[in-house]
Amino acid sequence: MSVAEDLCALSAAELLRGYATRALSPVEVTRASLARIEALEPLLHATYALDAEAAMAAARASESRWRGAKSGEQPGALDGVPVTIKENVATAGVPVPLGTAATQLTPAARDAPPAARLREAGAVILCKTTMPDWGMLSSGLSSFHPLARNPWDTRRNPGGSSAGAAAACAGRYAPLHVGTDIGGSIRLPAGWCGIVGLKPSLGRVPIDPPYAGRVAGPMTRNVTDAALMMGVLSRPDWRDASSLPPQSIDWLALERDARGLKLGLQMDAGWGLPVDPEIAATIEAAARGLEAAGANVERVGPFMTRAMIDGMDDFWRMRAWLDFKALPPERQAKVLPYIAEWARGGEGLSGERVFRGFSQMAAMRDAAVAACQPYDAVLSPTAPIAAFAAESASPLDDPTQPFEHIAFTLPFNMSEQPAISVNAGFTREGLPIGLQIAGRRHDDIGVLRMAKLWEELSGGEPMWPEPGAAKP
Repeated sequence: MSVAEDLCALSAAELLRGYATRALSPVEVTRASLARIEALEPLLHATYALDAEAAMAAARASESRWRGAKSGEQPGALDGVPVTIKENVATAGVPVPLGTAATQLTPAARDAPPAARLREAGAVILCKTTMPDWGMLSSGLSSFHPLARNPWDTRRNPGGSSAGAAAACAGRYAPLHVGTDIGGSIRLPAGWCGIVGLKPSLGRVPIDPPYAGRVAGPMTRNVTDAALMMGVLSRPDWRDASSLPPQSIDWLALERDARGLKLGLQMDAGWGLPVDPEIAATIEAAARGLEAAGANVERVGPFMTRAMIDGMDDFWRMRAWLDFKALPPERQAKVLPYIAEWARGGEGLSGERVFRGFSQMAAMRDAAVAACQPYDAVLSPTAPIAAFAAESASPLDDPTQPFEHIAFTLPFNMSEQPAISVNAGFTREGLPIGLQIAGRRHDDIGVLRMAKLWEELSGGEPMWPEPGAAKP
C-alpha cells in the first residue's frame, strides 16, 4: 500500500490525532484523497462538483490553524478532515440538480445547515456526491449523473438515494460523508456498501428544506467517526423549524455493556420482498452474538401492513406528479423514464385517496413506536436482499412495485426514531449485509452505543475493497 493509500485508510479520529501531534498534514491528506478520487472515479462515478483547488485551499488554511500560524485561531472539531456532501444538501455557489437532468442549474445562494456546520468545523469539503432523480430510487441510476457503482463489485448498485456517498465512503475517498434519508436513503446504501450509516431522529440534525421524514446524517467507515460527525451536524440552525431543541450530548461516550440489554429481533416486516436466507442467517447470528454477550433477545412480529406502504406510495406519487407536471415538456422528457412512469401513476388519484395515503405516515409512526417501546433497541436486516444490478432502478426494476425493499427502513423515518446500519457480514459472493439497529425516539446516542458494541463484538471494520480489482 502506498503512502497516499495509507492516508486514505485512516479514520477521522486518527487524522485528528495525527494533526494535533503534527505527525500528519491536512495538505498531504487532502492531496491523497484527491489522488484516490482521480484514480477510482472512472469506476465508481460517485462525485459531483469536485473542486480540487478549493479543497487544497481549505487544507492549507487548516494546516495553518493546526500549526498556530494565525494568532488566536484554534482548530475546529473536524479541522482538516476531508468530507463529501450529498448533492441535495446545498453548498454556496454550486447548483443542486437533485439527481435529474430536468433541473435548471442555478448556483445555491448559501450552505444548507449540514454543509455550514462542517465548514465551520474546519472540514475540507472535497466535492458533492451523486444521487438518483429527485432522490426517489434506492439506486445510483440518474438522468444527470453517471451511473454510480458499488466498490465491492462494480457490476452492482451502491444503493440510494445516497448512492455516491456510500460508494465514496467504501471506496475510501474520505472518512466522512453526509447523506440524506426519507425512506432508507442512508441506511440502504450503507448496508449494501458495508459502511456505517446513521439516520438520526427527525430534527436532531437541522436541514433545509425540512419536511416529514427527511433527515441528514453521517456515512462513515466506523461508528466513532459517525459520532464525531454528529457532534458537529447536530448543532442548532434556526432555518429548520422542525429541529429539536439543542441538547448537551457527549457523542463520544460510546461504551455500552450488553449485559441486561433487552433487544427485539424483527425478521418479518409484514410486507415486501422476503428476506434472503443468507441475509436472514447473518442477522440471526448477529442476534445470537449479542445474546452470548449478555443481552436478552425477543422476537418482534411485523407491525407494518400492505395498506401503509400502498398509501405512502399514493402520497409520494402525487407529490412527484405535481413536480413533474409543472415542468415544460422539454424538461419532462429529461426525467429518468422509470421515475416519469412512476410519477404518472399519481395523475388520476383522488384527493380522498391521497389524504388517506398521507394518513399512513401517522399509522406507521404509532405502530413503530409501540413495537419498539419495550426494547432498548430493535434489530433487523437493513434490506431483505444484497446489492442488485448496477443498471437497475430498483431490485424489481418495476415502477409499479418500487418500494418492496424498504419495509425494514421506512417505518423509522415516519416514526422519527433513530436507526443505523452497520455491517453484519457478507454473502457467499462477498457482498456486504447490513444490520439495522433502531432505537426509541430521540435516543440517538443509544443507537450509536449499540452500534459500537456490535462493531467491537464483530471485530471492527472489514477489509475494504480495492475497486480497481473488480470487473466493471
